[in-house]
Amino acid sequence: MEIQTELQRPKKQVHLFYCVECEELARNVAAQSDLITLQSINWRNFADGWPNLYINSAHDIRGQHVAFLASFSSPAVVFEQISVIYALPRLFVASFTLVFPFFPTGSFERMEEEGDVATAFTMARILSNIPISRGGPTSLLIYDIHALQERFYFGDHVLPLFETGIPLLKQRLHQLPDADQIVVAFPDDGAWKRFHKQLDHFPMVVCAKVREGDKRIVRIKEGNPTGCHVVIVDDLVQSGGTLIECQKVLAAHGAAKVSAYVTHGVFPKGSWEQFTNKKDANSANAFAYFWITDSCPLTVKAIENKAPFEVLSLAGSIADALQI
Repeated sequence: MEIQTELQRPKKQVHLFYCVECEELARNVAAQSDLITLQSINWRNFADGWPNLYINSAHDIRGQHVAFLASFSSPAVVFEQISVIYALPRLFVASFTLVFPFFPTGSFERMEEEGDVATAFTMARILSNIPISRGGPTSLLIYDIHALQERFYFGDHVLPLFETGIPLLKQRLHQLPDADQIVVAFPDDGAWKRFHKQLDHFPMVVCAKVREGDKRIVRIKEGNPTGCHVVIVDDLVQSGGTLIECQKVLAAHGAAKVSAYVTHGVFPKGSWEQFTNKKDANSANAFAYFWITDSCPLTVKAIENKAPFEVLSLAGSIADALQI
């Protein structure tokens, strides 16, 4: 019997729904392939503020492959999206894929003392209870989850697929005029463990936070940044304090220039503003480039056309993953 290869396998026509925040990313995903059709939802509210939702084309998607592009940027938008996510697989669809670029509770994954709540586990339990479609369990696509052990938080009713934005970074680095002078730096051992195998063809620097009196400061643990374009790599950024401290110590050890890449630019309370280029090129926030993906749509809108930020879009990667 002839074995069907990847090239021979028929491609899927996918109907892609999306939340309000992800409209631009959804359109970029659909632009990648004629096999992806955008569908819409009426995101309305009753007078008391609770959602009044309507899934358009509910009859037309019967027997079709369906996906939903989600963004849980705040607790306020979770309930309305969960309501849709739970409803779509029950509309007699052939399969259901939830595209969840950023797992927002990922950094709250463990209990350090009795009473702590590991909300990453709570979120995984919520997503694990998505109803099974006619095609089986939901496929759950997540990019650069904060802690790799979180893959074991999900139950058997979903099939987690973990992807990464690192190929986008590698492609961009090879386009730089000083591509042969790139050194990759990690702000801590956790980032090194997460990404070093994907970047092992670059020279590396590993930093570490050490206690000095009452302060925790960043030191270079191994590697040499002297004379190089050093790119700090991590999965996400919140306040950005660690990245700034890394930039300072790398510059002090002779780095020609310093850039940064994070898959998820969370930047609560506008913390991205401290990285915008100022007239003083020697200031602590003098990053040559700061690359993020479009996994956090609100940040993408906020930093548009603001140096040193560049957005590396996940659209192509998502479009490819929808064919798995």
